[in-house]
Formats: sequence, C-alpha cells, structure tokens
Amino acid sequence: MSKAKSLLRKLSVAIALLPALAQADTFVFTAIPDEDESRLQERFGKVADYLSEQLDVDVQYIPVKSYAAAITAFRNDQVQLAWFGGLSGVQARKLVPGSEALAQGYEDQFFKSYIIANTSTGLEAGDELSDEIKGKTFTFGSKGSTSGRLMPEFYLREQFGAAPEEIFSRVGFSGDHSRTIAQVQSGAYEIGAVNFAVWESETENGTIDADKVKVIWTTPTYPDYQWTIRGDVNERFGDGFKDKVREALLGMDDPDLLASFPRESFVPASNDDYVPIEETAKAIGLLD
Repeated sequence: MSKAKSLLRKLSVAIALLPALAQADTFVFTAIPDEDESRLQERFGKVADYLSEQLDVDVQYIPVKSYAAAITAFRNDQVQLAWFGGLSGVQARKLVPGSEALAQGYEDQFFKSYIIANTSTGLEAGDELSDEIKGKTFTFGSKGSTSGRLMPEFYLREQFGAAPEEIFSRVGFSGDHSRTIAQVQSGAYEIGAVNFAVWESETENGTIDADKVKVIWTTPTYPDYQWTIRGDVNERFGDGFKDKVREALLGMDDPDLLASFPRESFVPASNDDYVPIEETAKAIGLLD
C-alpha cells in the first residue's frame, strides 16, 4: 500500500471516529448561586447523576461564585447547560445566539418575591408597601437576580416613583437569598427582597425566626427560573442531543430531586416566555 493510500485510510478512520469522540465529551452544567454553596453542591450533584444516566454521557456540575460567573461560563462554553434565573437567562441567551430555554419549574410560570422586614421596624403586612418603609435600610440579593433584585426594584419604582437609593437610607446587595434573610433577621438591614421559594424552604427547615423577621408584601407574579442550553450541543454531542436533554429535564419526577429545587415538576419553556423579564430589565436600565 502506498504511503498516500495509507495516510488516506488513517484519515478516513479518524473522521469516522469523530462522532464517537464527541459523544465521549463531558456535558457540563452550572447554576446561579442563589443559596448557600454546600446546599447547591448537594442539590446539583444529584441532578448530574440523574442526567448522566438519562443522557448516557458523563455529566458534571460545576459551582460558580456569582450570577455573572454563571453567565460567563455559559458564554465561554465552559458549561453547556445552566439553571438560570429569569434575568440571567435572558442575558446569557443574548450572548450566545441559538441558545434556548428548555424547561422551567411548574412554579416558575408564576414566580413571586417577598419583601421582608425585621420585626423591630413595626412594619405590618399589607396589599401595598407602606410609606413607612421610606428612610429605612434595604438589601436586595444578587445584583443580577430576577427575584432578589429586578422585579422587586421594578415594583418599588412603580409604587414610589423613585429609585431605591432615593427611597431608602442605605441600599445593599447581600449576594444571595439566604444571606438576605439572615441580614434582615439579624437587623443588619431593616428590609429586604427575597425569592419566595427560598423563604418557604428555610421556613420549613426552621432557620427563620418568626419573632425577628416576617413577610410584609408579595409582588405580582412573573416568569423566572429556567434551564437554558447552548444552541451548538447537537454538533458536539450528536444529533438530537438537545431534545434528549429537554426530555430528561421534563421527565425529572423523583420527589427527592424535585424537593431540592424545590419544584413540583418541570414544564416546557421557550425564550418567548421571558420577554416580560427582558422588557422590565430594559425599563429600569439593567439591559440595553
């Protein structure tokens, strides 16, 4: 056999092996760090095991330190799938053309935020926020959080006709919902905005002292968390891979897995579902 024919044969074999090599890649996902990191590791480690079994590929969860880091990892193809909040999902999909929202929690179709207050303020629950919140200290969650910043700020501006910095004497960003609860409960901040699901989960876990902190207002509902996937996964993991991921997410029915989110189930989602989030972010200057 001539050297040319031998080389051509080796090249043909290598090309034939390319799909198999692609299938051997590790499928990596992350999630916005909206709770304590140890809880996230436990929660998403289980999800990685489930997805690996369903997709028949190695699946790895990698933690990130911030919402912005989750978006950056998605943009740079360090992860191919992410559990984003409403705003972070919109931001990520704008940076990676062809990326798609696949599934959301049943509850994410009508998500909501709680405004919570330290009981020392004397603030009471009501259908509207009282003018008595003016001049007090206030903390959001992460700057990029839909439920801990975007939507609460939108409704604050709508009711008081002013930016948070003009309503409150001091405005902070705790970084995540668990820290928001802890800071308001301790009195480090008098009022805060928090994801309702984290509040209810921590209430069940007994970490909230009802004598020190309580809910004083609930926002109207809006779309929030979703699984978003890069548009190029089929090229890397094989034809139909995106659909397999969607089916696996929608088929997640193990009560233990669902409780860790916590979600009742997962339902189909699309990019169009999050147009209201994008429009709200543009309205208050968080998106161009």
